[in-house]
Amino acid sequence: MRNQLIAVVAALFTAGAFAHDEDSGKGQLGKVNFANSCSPKVQQNISRAVAMLHSFWWPAGQSTFQEIAAEDPNCVVAAWGFASILMYNPFVGGTPPNDVARAQAAIDKGRQMGAKTQREKDYLEAVAAYWEDYANRNERQRALARSKAYEALAAKYPKDDEAQIFNALYLIAIQQASDQTYSNSLKAAAILEKQFAKYPNHPGVAHYLIHSYDAPPIAQKGVPSARRYAGIAPAAPHALHMPSHIFTRVGAWQDSVATNRRSADVALKGNEGDDALHAMDYIVYANLQLGRDGEARKTYEQAARVSPSTPRFVGPYPLAAMPARLAVERGAWREAAQLQPMQSKFPFTEAVTHQARAIGAARMGDAAAAKADLERITEKRDALRAAKNDYWATEAEVMRLTAAAWVALADSRGEEALGLAREAADLEDKNEKHPVTPGRILPAREQLGDLLMELKRPAEALKEYEQSQTREPNRFRSLYGAALAAEMAGDAKAARRYYTRLVQIAGKGEPLRVVIIRGRPQ
Repeated sequence: MRNQLIAVVAALFTAGAFAHDEDSGKGQLGKVNFANSCSPKVQQNISRAVAMLHSFWWPAGQSTFQEIAAEDPNCVVAAWGFASILMYNPFVGGTPPNDVARAQAAIDKGRQMGAKTQREKDYLEAVAAYWEDYANRNERQRALARSKAYEALAAKYPKDDEAQIFNALYLIAIQQASDQTYSNSLKAAAILEKQFAKYPNHPGVAHYLIHSYDAPPIAQKGVPSARRYAGIAPAAPHALHMPSHIFTRVGAWQDSVATNRRSADVALKGNEGDDALHAMDYIVYANLQLGRDGEARKTYEQAARVSPSTPRFVGPYPLAAMPARLAVERGAWREAAQLQPMQSKFPFTEAVTHQARAIGAARMGDAAAAKADLERITEKRDALRAAKNDYWATEAEVMRLTAAAWVALADSRGEEALGLAREAADLEDKNEKHPVTPGRILPAREQLGDLLMELKRPAEALKEYEQSQTREPNRFRSLYGAALAAEMAGDAKAARRYYTRLVQIAGKGEPLRVVIIRGRPQ
């Protein structure tokens, strides 16, 4: 059976090469420099394929590596590239069994070819480190093995800039969400900044710098690469989306809407549902911060007609998140309580809907309905723990705690509610948001501020809103909450500052939101 798989891949697979600092796709994909020994006739296609790999353009990259293999059956780089593209997004992970077999067969085929250079053989073995014994290792173990292999590759070939760039990527991919020293990400950034100075039009360098700095305390450092990346590779949907990771971190909402709209349009034209949905979630989130509720709803209605293009969670997650955001960001509690969970194989996507339902019901005073959804969140958390999915289990626990806090308040247990909300905020602060989302449905610390306002403790609420903004800047609800809390606490100067900032950000929003902020003292 394994030999049959190898034969199938070999038939798909016959060619390959990589270009020397050539424009990949006539200005549409950026420039790469991947030295290789493959046939001269495939050099341009290799340049394009590696550029696609750097911009996470999976379908196009896969097809291009297959074309290379078809033209040059002895191109080991094509086997490496094909196995690399099938790893998919290293920040998402998860590979269908059929793709695992295809990747392993490509590696076997590459080994049978006999690499013309030791470097090409070493590249092939570096990607093989991820696929080896796939079924008996979890994603974290595979990612660690891949990072170790590429670190060794970069050390062995210190003058090979592509090896340094891939090493940086896979270092970022093993950055733990709970490590707030950002040690691996900053180590990768140091590598990439040097490469950025040398190759300002390299798609991978700009892309991975954004990932390096995708955290609240260091996000500002990612602005130069964010401003540049979409212009480097405008043909790739993911390249058009990625700048918004930084724009979201610094609260540049109009920039986020613009670049994600371009990304979604390009993805839809290519029938790439996952990329389109991912971009649309970011559009909805950004428009809600601008007070453009109608635009946010229009985007969700468009997204609801899009089908995910892979079995991974990057498609189902936005479809659950967008309607939840639309309800809770606007304080439409009845709408939130009536959301219908979408069945999926990913417990955390369903937990998002149950969290919104629980908060909505509790804030309308229906503790019984909220408790039923609280039980569903607990079930999802337990399932994630059993699956040893520690990251999403922690996120689900934060969802459970915030929902439980509002249930306690609905039951007139104010102090218990505060304790649960503080626990949720502290836990969330120790766990970075996942790249698949622009942000949680509502930040836990912002909800703590909301709860304190319900308990008529505005001075304490103000502190929580201000602390929330250090991690989630320029959020509409947080700025408005801080302004109102300051006003109620008698701090006119702070109230004026926050109202002014809110008007600057969302003053051109839609009437229902604008009336909230324009009716306050300036």
